[in-house]
Amino acid sequence: MQPIALAVIGGTGVYNLATLDDVQTHQVETRFGTPSGPIRVGSLLGHRVAFLARHGEGHSLPPHKINYRANLAALQQIGAPRVLALNTVGGIGDAFGPRVLACPDQIIDYTWGRISTVCEEAGSEVLHVDFGHPYTPMLRSKILAAAKVTGVTVHDGGCYAATQGPRLETIAEIARLRRDGCDLVGMTGMPEAALARELGLDYACLAIVANWAAGCGDGEEITMAEVLSNVQAASNGLPELIGELARG
Repeated sequence: MQPIALAVIGGTGVYNLATLDDVQTHQVETRFGTPSGPIRVGSLLGHRVAFLARHGEGHSLPPHKINYRANLAALQQIGAPRVLALNTVGGIGDAFGPRVLACPDQIIDYTWGRISTVCEEAGSEVLHVDFGHPYTPMLRSKILAAAKVTGVTVHDGGCYAATQGPRLETIAEIARLRRDGCDLVGMTGMPEAALARELGLDYACLAIVANWAAGCGDGEEITMAEVLSNVQAASNGLPELIGELARG
């Protein structure tokens, strides 16, 4: 059977890849427990792609309750060598308004209380992985190249602020993140990125800006209707981009 070329983890508003053909469903158990849901593996433009909905296919899991370790271990177990993380985020920096796609190159972790390492259990090997570049540079380059080939506009770079959630942030909190140099804010970027590094998976983020963060842009109240509408609009070119990425 053709090997899996790419795994995709979908965030808020991205619960499936409708363009997958010949889909097979895998219910995977890992040493870390059960992932967020079934892994759907199918063909996209002639290449095998795996998809997992991070929050569950019915969006039943809040960010702090996601079993990030099981999700990544499950993708590794079915043979996925690299992971494209789709993260729905708020925009802080002026270049990161609603419906922008961005491929960040840095991340700051503001989360707490989440299991953030595969070294948690007694007797586990202690890993001190290099995390200076939290997203695999080669995979980032391939995402940007795939975007260029398919005509999808993707902003190169930016710093992702990973916050605890599930509530959105205050205006003062976003002001702090801006002072810290953050351009994007989301709730699921960590510990996912660090765990992928510990597990030896190539990993990069494609952030979908759903709204301005609190106090940014027009300053209007953020609604889920707005978020989902912007995610859908920004995602129109994703099947082609993902298909091109799976080729290389």
